[in-house]
Amino acid sequence: MALNMTFRQLKVFESAARHLSYTRAAEELHLSQPGVSMQIKQLEEVVGLPLFEQIGKKMHLTSAGREIYAYSKSIGHLLDEAEVVLGELKGLQSGRLSISVATTAGHFVTRLLAAFSQRYEGVTISLDITNRASLREQLEANRPDLVIMGQPPEGVEVDAEAFMENPLVMIAPSNHPLASEKQLELSRFEDEQFVVREKGSGTRSAIERFFSEHQVSFHTGIEMSSNEAIKQAVEAGLGLGIVSIHTLELELQTRRLQVLDVKDFPIQRHWYIIQRKGKRLSPTAEAFKTFVLEQAKEFIRLP
Repeated sequence: MALNMTFRQLKVFESAARHLSYTRAAEELHLSQPGVSMQIKQLEEVVGLPLFEQIGKKMHLTSAGREIYAYSKSIGHLLDEAEVVLGELKGLQSGRLSISVATTAGHFVTRLLAAFSQRYEGVTISLDITNRASLREQLEANRPDLVIMGQPPEGVEVDAEAFMENPLVMIAPSNHPLASEKQLELSRFEDEQFVVREKGSGTRSAIERFFSEHQVSFHTGIEMSSNEAIKQAVEAGLGLGIVSIHTLELELQTRRLQVLDVKDFPIQRHWYIIQRKGKRLSPTAEAFKTFVLEQAKEFIRLP
């Protein structure tokens, strides 16, 4: 029996299965909800089995749905690969580049991309600056060409190359009593309140691990979803902060914030350029990866 399903039906189904929602699939694919519903109904007729089931208010995949979802992802990856191969035949002058980066890296990556696009003027660049959870999800779905972030995510098969150190430093307002002291013991900060990133952020995990290894308790005062918000909160006196030094260029120049001199600091991390394992990069993505590995350090400006 031939399964006369179309790529369009599979694409619509893959999105609905990933989100477990017709509404979110419709938003992602710029279709109407009845349009999504119709494509999936047609696919169910071809398969001869239901692909979704409604239990209470939640939508679930049936056994057949799970099988078709696995195939639809594989077919999607193959089509992406075909697009890459055809892109290679066209060369570097008309390529596309899809990059996703951690919010902390946004500062220097935008400068990197500006320099890269001057070199390859025909390249169309798509940039997403987002949090760690979203980067992990994107890598799982094999969506961006390359991802720039701190520690590579666990549980996803990736190829990751470190290209630059990413030191985390402790910051305070310039008029803080500890701003002029040298070689402060970490234990001095046992009762301090810290302004930190949300749970699950790479920076937050690294800080908690560091304090735990040094057997010093770490107190969270306020959680923020961005480094900009953390810096503003620290400047306003809501607590101390620990951030990547690469986010502090302007604040250190204008002396709005001060890096504290703390023993065993900075917390040493690295920036990684990451791709899904086995992903075949286009010449454009390959050129950008080489550019990052060889020249990223030139785009860091610190006083």
